[in-house]
Amino acid sequence: MSPEPNIRDLSDLSAPWCVHVVVTLQIAEHLAAGRTGIEDLATAAGAHGESLHRVLRHLVSKGVFEETSPGQFALNEPARALLDSGVRLGMDLDSFGGRMASAWGSLLSAVRTGAPAYHEIFGRPFWDDLKAHPGIAASFDALMGPAGHGTPDPDVLITSDWESVRSVVDVGGGTGSLLAEILRERPAVRGTLVDLPATVAPSADVFSAAGVADRVTTAAQSFFDPLPAGADLYLLKNVLADWPDREATNLLRRCADAARPAGRIVVLGGVSPDERGASPALLMMVLVGGKERSLSEFRALARAAGLEVHAAQRQASGRFVVECRGA
Repeated sequence: MSPEPNIRDLSDLSAPWCVHVVVTLQIAEHLAAGRTGIEDLATAAGAHGESLHRVLRHLVSKGVFEETSPGQFALNEPARALLDSGVRLGMDLDSFGGRMASAWGSLLSAVRTGAPAYHEIFGRPFWDDLKAHPGIAASFDALMGPAGHGTPDPDVLITSDWESVRSVVDVGGGTGSLLAEILRERPAVRGTLVDLPATVAPSADVFSAAGVADRVTTAAQSFFDPLPAGADLYLLKNVLADWPDREATNLLRRCADAARPAGRIVVLGGVSPDERGASPALLMMVLVGGKERSLSEFRALARAAGLEVHAAQRQASGRFVVECRGA
């Protein structure tokens, strides 16, 4: 039986912020490089020694890092996790991690109004903020790509029935890492990557490295505009949860229009089996007003967009996949 939660522990924000700070200052990296004394660490990190010492001692009390002797620190297993590139991208306060951390200050407004209040913190809505800050947008794209989530799994179909697939459109596919893996595994398949111009710009290097550049094109556009038509398969990976119902329905409608008469739409991420229920997805709520949906909720959304769910199943990897066709 799990112990009852302690409300003071649940409401203590000091440890999370201390973790974000040491990630931003690359303390784990400096320790891994042999800088163990607090003054050396502070100099390498560009930080105030006494203040950094207090932060590290607080984390030691929480089980992160070890203080081997006064003022001397070492990595332990929890601290070694901070060396992971995905952790760094998600927690670095100087990049997109800072946006995710500070956006929680808008949670009360989001709960009161039912709409994201990201602009109250950063002066612009989320997507406009990324457009205005290319460096932050680049770190967001990196977090969404292999550096943040690992090499994508190209097994995107429920039945692995690729015989009828000769063309794939990855809608909102970022810098193209998933599409590159699909094309690498399927030499007879051609692909199209759809995303905003600044996002697809680095994809040329991704496709070239994968050896598939001759079989892929890019459509540098909003996916709320008409999509490249006539492909056999349209992918939406980790896209729908970024949007409220109205925008999500419009996106599905664009996919339905482009896929006619016989194309399929496959949704990976953002939909959960009914028995589990939708994830709270609070981060998406505070950033963009998005949400994860149960399968029943998604069915209603799909029907409004002119689609029907033909299959929904959890893969061996644990990923839940939904396949739709035109109604």
